Amino acid sequence: MRFIQTLKNIWKIDDLRTRILITIGFVAVYRFGSFVILPGVNPEHLVALRNSASGGLLGLLDMFSGGAFSNASIFALGIMPYISASIVMQLLGIAIPYFQKLQREGESGRTKMNQYTRYLTVAILLMQGPAYLYGAIRQAIPGGFWDWVLPATIILAAGSMFVLWLGERITDKGVGNGISFIILIGIIARLPDALVGEIDRLFNAPGGLILFLIEIVFLLFVTGFAIMLVQGTRKVPVQYAKRIVGNKQYGGVRQYIPLKVNAANVMPIIFAQAIMFIPITLAQFTAKEGGGFFAQLFAPLMNSNSFAYNLVFALLIIAFTYFYTAITVNPTQMAEDLKRNNGFIPGVKPGKRTAEYIDTIMSRITLPGSILLAIIAILPAIASLFDINNQFAHFFGGTSLLILVGVVLDTLQQIESHLLMRHYDGFLKSGAKIKGRTGSMAAY
Repeated sequence: MRFIQTLKNIWKIDDLRTRILITIGFVAVYRFGSFVILPGVNPEHLVALRNSASGGLLGLLDMFSGGAFSNASIFALGIMPYISASIVMQLLGIAIPYFQKLQREGESGRTKMNQYTRYLTVAILLMQGPAYLYGAIRQAIPGGFWDWVLPATIILAAGSMFVLWLGERITDKGVGNGISFIILIGIIARLPDALVGEIDRLFNAPGGLILFLIEIVFLLFVTGFAIMLVQGTRKVPVQYAKRIVGNKQYGGVRQYIPLKVNAANVMPIIFAQAIMFIPITLAQFTAKEGGGFFAQLFAPLMNSNSFAYNLVFALLIIAFTYFYTAITVNPTQMAEDLKRNNGFIPGVKPGKRTAEYIDTIMSRITLPGSILLAIIAILPAIASLFDINNQFAHFFGGTSLLILVGVVLDTLQQIESHLLMRHYDGFLKSGAKIKGRTGSMAAY
């Protein structure tokens, strides 16, 4: 009953109702475009592509695009090229002084960085377009380079940029972070087929119902674990002095700094996944009937269930967790803010010592957080060892589950804020709050 009452309260708020309807409208446009096949492609020639995209790394790529990849849709390249461009720009912001300066220039600097990110996205799309056409749908290409491949590449690039525009409009006019929401919708769109395929497999086997119930219980357990990882914090006690005379402090209040166990949230796993898609692009450039040079070279990394793939994937996640935590959490700035507001950590001197203390705490809690994140990321490969359907196995962890958990929590947090501002109860009981992923994918 409480949930139904919350839905009624949402409908009563004009601004929130409008935002939700706008979000649904943009999502409908995105889903419609996922079924619009490239001009000239015969759908009957896409059987091989759909079979190859039913599992493995291509299956994961197809999941992120909501099936547009296997449909040879105008949205086939999806939003991943933009994420890849964002990764490159963030790395440049650390290595090159010019981009470091832009990052410090506030809103104008961010505008220029976003502009460069879009330019780089277009460049990546113009490379990935021919790779996709020659590698993934080579048997369905109806013409030569100049009369079909080049126009089709431009259509694919325009389609991905349109998806990016839809995501930005959802962020501005709708609910939640638009880019994250686009990825979420693509993942959810593949869930019914994956679930039906797993049910069909199990119910034709002895004891299938019991096995299915065990899988659902394990899936719920992993989902709960992912939620705790996204929301988990360690509290550092801080004493705020009301009045300071000489070296003595009078009065004050004791509060806490919540340092997240996984401050980078889902970003490391998305960064790592974007890099793991690179072998597919290189292999498709040299695609042949017998396999190209890059296809043979990167064969171990093109199987998402192989040991080599999951080892590299896990190491990348751990590395990106430290990287993204370092650029999002600034211990020096936190120490300066504490000192400016007459705050201090008991037993630690203000200033440099406080910054070092916070940095030490972050390092200690980031290591287990990154390892747990990596474990969740490789769970689909472990699930596949038990003969679970490849498409359904993607939901037992990995990028899919973490994005689902993170984006849903983030969206619910925004809706909760609208309700509380209008003095309505939120989704949870009074006093409880939904912790979202603030600062994670907002960079997009």
